[in-house]
Amino acid sequence: MHPRLLKTFLAVARTRNVTRAAAGVNLAQSSVSDQIQALEAELGASLFTRSRQGLELTPAGEALKPYAEELLALADEARAAVEGAIGQRAGSLSIGALETIAAVKLAGWLADLQAVHPGIDIKLKIAGSGELLRRLGDGEIDVAFCFDGPGAREPDERFARRTVAAEPLVLIAPPGENRTDVDLATLAEKRFVATATGCVYRAMVDRAFAEAGLGGPKLAAEVGSIDAIAGMVAAGAGLGVVPRLAVAAALDRGEVAELAWPGPARSADLVMIWRRRRVQPPALKLLLAAVGDDLASVRPAGARPRHAVSFPS
Repeated sequence: MHPRLLKTFLAVARTRNVTRAAAGVNLAQSSVSDQIQALEAELGASLFTRSRQGLELTPAGEALKPYAEELLALADEARAAVEGAIGQRAGSLSIGALETIAAVKLAGWLADLQAVHPGIDIKLKIAGSGELLRRLGDGEIDVAFCFDGPGAREPDERFARRTVAAEPLVLIAPPGENRTDVDLATLAEKRFVATATGCVYRAMVDRAFAEAGLGGPKLAAEVGSIDAIAGMVAAGAGLGVVPRLAVAAALDRGEVAELAWPGPARSADLVMIWRRRRVQPPALKLLLAAVGDDLASVRPAGARPRHAVSFPS
């Protein structure tokens, strides 16, 4: 079974659609169909069946899926082992991050990393947390940087994670509402633009209200994007609780106001997540070794700054 056939099979299994799978693996639709047919002919079994929801895995397809994932992971590990054996200390490194983390935390740090290790070809990709974990599981990125918190999701045994920093959470309001004497009883009358239940930001608000015997907050909307929350708050839709670094620029511009949060102080963990492997690719090993507390500079003393660093998408 050729790895490219298995990669295409997994893309179809994930999207349940040939068109979307073709876009994901950069192939023509006809090539995706041909590769699935070739794999089915090799195995002597149908792997998909059609339904109203799209392409569904047959029992044979369900049986193949975990083996396909493991075989592709082993192929990556074998390549990394060979690179390590011949002393190859560079290579490609695909990093995924939330947009705010990429702009505020990673841009300068990655420039330093490439200055110290100029042989690394860095690719920085922006996506939401769910999409980052999906890409990480599918091997499309090597490491992801996102926010996390207790209860946000069940731990995935395929992944290792490290907390890089604890980012303070802040309560934001429409411009002009910069009161310092707000209390939870007052906030109970306000409407909130919130993330989904289980997110660390939402849990902070829910827990504070519950402990004060006030029930849950009134919701104006549930939103999956921190930038969208800030935008809706700026437009007057309600209040929001977000990592401060995500709205630092908006606060400086006066687009939103920061209120003193009357509940217990809370923070969101900025985490780095990568797939567990027997052998890590050399470039990823360099990154893991370089990451310190709060993404401290990796530039050695006396290193000259680089004036331009590009990160291809």
